[in-house]
Amino acid sequence: MSPNPRHLIQKLLLGAEGEPISARDAIAACALFGIRENSVRVALARLAAAGMIEAETRGTYRIGRKAVELAENVRTWRSAESRVRRWSGKWIGVHTGALGRSDRTALRQRGRALALLGFRELDRDLFVRPDNLLGGVTEVRARLYKLGLDGEAAVFLMDGVDEERDARARALWNGKSLTRSYVQWRQRLQKWLSTAEDLDLESAARESFLLGNEAIRHVVFDPLLPDPLTDVDARRAFVATLVEFDRAGHAIWQKLAYRPRLEEAGEGAFVHH
Repeated sequence: MSPNPRHLIQKLLLGAEGEPISARDAIAACALFGIRENSVRVALARLAAAGMIEAETRGTYRIGRKAVELAENVRTWRSAESRVRRWSGKWIGVHTGALGRSDRTALRQRGRALALLGFRELDRDLFVRPDNLLGGVTEVRARLYKLGLDGEAAVFLMDGVDEERDARARALWNGKSLTRSYVQWRQRLQKWLSTAEDLDLESAARESFLLGNEAIRHVVFDPLLPDPLTDVDARRAFVATLVEFDRAGHAIWQKLAYRPRLEEAGEGAFVHH
């Protein structure tokens, strides 16, 4: 299945690391996935109208202002583990009960911000996550607001939670399932790396992009839980293998004639929740 041209173009821009890309570059890269030129031009026009990309000069584009914060958050997937600290057992809470529910755009942005930082709903309108991210509640609050959470939302530290709620909070995530996914993804990436040399260049480029993009999405939306809620060592091993995979994919795309670097843009996924 071919990627959506709008998503692919956004990934191209992230891979360009702040440099603009031309419509010709986008058309050439999308053609590798069987996407027609007209579809690419329509996608460019729609992204520009939505403020997700902006024209740099005639026929060239860069990331738009509406996408900058999300792009920065996604781009840091390699350093995910460096944002984690030891967990003391405290929680960070977000209460959304006083926020409006009629604005669909605001609801979508709110949900995406909470998902990107690993929050789950504990009680009605009360979302929580372990307080194990560097910077604590102050940094998490700032990141949530930048990602689109309503500025009126209450973000606070929860200490001394009763045993019943603490037990329910710990059960919001399936830690064993997360651990299995880390192991399975690592094995899948390692298997591809061991056979990549047998593929022709274009097949390797397509496969590395699609597989890498899917794997990176898992990292971007990973809740970064602490021990004992999941196996942190398994997660670190998965991310380390993904970094190796990303380098290999980047080298494959460099061999092609296209300037945009799709595999690095997997770093890049404008991942949609």
